Amino acid sequence: MQATEAVEDYLKVIYHLVTEGEAVTTSTIARRLGVSAPSVSAMVKRLEAGELVVRRGEGGLTLTSGGEVQALRVVRRHRLLETFLAEVVGVPWDEVHDEAEVLEHSLSDRLEDRIDALLGHPAHDPHGDPIPPRTGPHNERWADPLTAAPTGSRFQIERVSDRDPEALRYLADIGLRPGVLVEVGARAPFGGPLWITVDGAEHALGSQLTNLLHGAVVTTGTTPIRRRRAG
Repeated sequence: MQATEAVEDYLKVIYHLVTEGEAVTTSTIARRLGVSAPSVSAMVKRLEAGELVVRRGEGGLTLTSGGEVQALRVVRRHRLLETFLAEVVGVPWDEVHDEAEVLEHSLSDRLEDRIDALLGHPAHDPHGDPIPPRTGPHNERWADPLTAAPTGSRFQIERVSDRDPEALRYLADIGLRPGVLVEVGARAPFGGPLWITVDGAEHALGSQLTNLLHGAVVTTGTTPIRRRRAG
């Protein structure tokens, strides 16, 4: 099956939904791509006929081995372009995703390799997403979200979801990026915000933001962390 832009977009979205643990259905694909459900149904039939996806019962669709190879090629180009745009061109990290979406379909293998070499063969893009190798195994593991970190712990940010540009701008403004260590403070009751400390400054983050930040707990309860009093 010819790898058109539309086919690549669908395979990439299905790959992301699978690796993020979401059901791959007509509605979830339509929502991610911003297209109608009938359009998704028609494309899915083409992808099935091309042996790029298969149905797996209630879990929806999944990629075949051939479909995953094609999806990873697009993911690799996308993340290399994001890294190039951020590090070489100076595009802000909240804008690189949309720019890479446009460029990823026209990038040749030769130019891809040159960009990779120019960047020093990076392992991750600006958001901490792992860049698939040209060949060989790839681990797309998502670490735990900041939401799951216990009070009093230190949390190392490894990866930030890039689907919300406004959220990325805010997170950058307060210094939350991959590699940053934060102290996890008190949680307000009844679904209130989580207090964190970054470089000595306290911030209150709602679940919409804490669920975008993924990483690992480095230490737990070794140093007291200030807690705000209610009111």
